[in-house]
Amino acid sequence: MASLSAVLAIINPLSGTTSAEQKALIRETFLRKAEALGFAPEVAVTTHPGHATELAAHAVLRGVNRVLAIGGDGTINETAQALRRSATALGIVPVGSGNGLARHLNVPLNPLVAVERALRGQPVVIDSAEINGHPFFCTAGMGFEAYVAHEFAQQPVRGLPTYIKTAFRAFWAYKPERFIIDGQERELFSLTFANAGQFGNNAWMAPKANIADGRLEQCEIHPFPAQAAAMLTWRLFNKSLDASSYWRGKAVMKAVVEASGPLRIHVDGEPLMLPDNKADIRILPSSLLVLL
Repeated sequence: MASLSAVLAIINPLSGTTSAEQKALIRETFLRKAEALGFAPEVAVTTHPGHATELAAHAVLRGVNRVLAIGGDGTINETAQALRRSATALGIVPVGSGNGLARHLNVPLNPLVAVERALRGQPVVIDSAEINGHPFFCTAGMGFEAYVAHEFAQQPVRGLPTYIKTAFRAFWAYKPERFIIDGQERELFSLTFANAGQFGNNAWMAPKANIADGRLEQCEIHPFPAQAAAMLTWRLFNKSLDASSYWRGKAVMKAVVEASGPLRIHVDGEPLMLPDNKADIRILPSSLLVLL
């Protein structure tokens, strides 16, 4: 008798606002549905930062064809890192606060439905990208959005209400920064490189981004008066930010960004500090399989 095909679920017990009881239900649903569909299911629980990458890399080496990431954007990013340029496909089960990649790909936000979608789905090829070697799948950026990511990471409670409060406070403290982009100096409120169209929570920085076209959208928000903030926020969530006169965008395959000091960035919402003043961004076309 042929051996059953293995499928691994990686669960981050700390992701998002989902309770331990809800995560236990997701785990049991995964095991039951996987067995019913003829898989040999395995479950692994992360215990430290980077653990999802380690678990997914080991699964690739063992020839596991499907790896489900049950967590938020950080868990999805960590898992997907190890699956790039492999025959192992990523299943997304979103339980985070933003769920940017899941929303862009129309993955069900109900995790129990998402489990079944990942088990029954077919692999679809999408792009990924890197900034100074750090992989990202939705967006990476600097300026205001990176400032907010660093502030948000220090909050004891996650979720959209906390993010909104953090962003509101940050707006009054933040000042536009100067960047040199491919040799041209600009003062910008924010600078985003978008593989997917949104940060998460349906905040669309690049409404027309195509996650499988081999390009990134370089999105610039130029300085604006405070009275324009409400309209820009409305456009961000109304998928029409690119209609604003303060927004500039173009498709790129790579870019170099320099600043006067260490660069504060975010990668799929996770805050990072680059030790020098230079960021190299590039697209990796057709580099990840996702189960849809």
